[in-house]
Amino acid sequence: MSEQTSYAIPDIAVTPAIKRKGRVAALGAAPGEAIGAERRAVLELTHEGIPGDRHAGFLRPADVRVPWFKRGEAIQNERQVSIVSMEELSVIAANLGVERVAPEWLGANLAVEGLPDFSFIPRGTRLFFPSGAVLAVTDQNAPCRIAGAEVERNLPDAEGLALRFAAAAKRLRGVVAYVDRPGPISAGEEFAARVPEQWVWRG
Repeated sequence: MSEQTSYAIPDIAVTPAIKRKGRVAALGAAPGEAIGAERRAVLELTHEGIPGDRHAGFLRPADVRVPWFKRGEAIQNERQVSIVSMEELSVIAANLGVERVAPEWLGANLAVEGLPDFSFIPRGTRLFFPSGAVLAVTDQNAPCRIAGAEVERNLPDAEGLALRFAAAAKRLRGVVAYVDRPGPISAGEEFAARVPEQWVWRG
């Protein structure tokens, strides 16, 4: 009989899983190469993402966000859906000194409200919608000059927005997700967010 070895559970604080409610404030799809999205009343989600959206597909080309892969190499697409928070968009607008920043200017597919510090919800969080559709959050979205240029295009009277956007939107740009279960999502409906247990690995 092999000798059993004991293992001490590390002294790491674990935050229990939690559930929260949110609401879909707006929906959009970006059918072209431009970053801007078109408002939609309903989005039909498939396992490939949003049909016709520029980020749809099972695979995507590697880019600057994943420097450990060769640029352009086909990798798993965990960025099918872009989600922003209306509360955080208001903070971005205040940081820029403008009245508002619309979710479609950033190419967002979903704009949600009711979830505080939305950009910090952890990887593995799942959003459950009334139809049975489920989105799985994979990462925080980083702001860039391309999105800033679209904001500036929509607010031509405000100067320098493209250059100022990245700093104004840092850690406020929302998250990206993939479709875990397909189905329709409608503007105005409530959804449930299930956040997994959280901990910090000290290495």
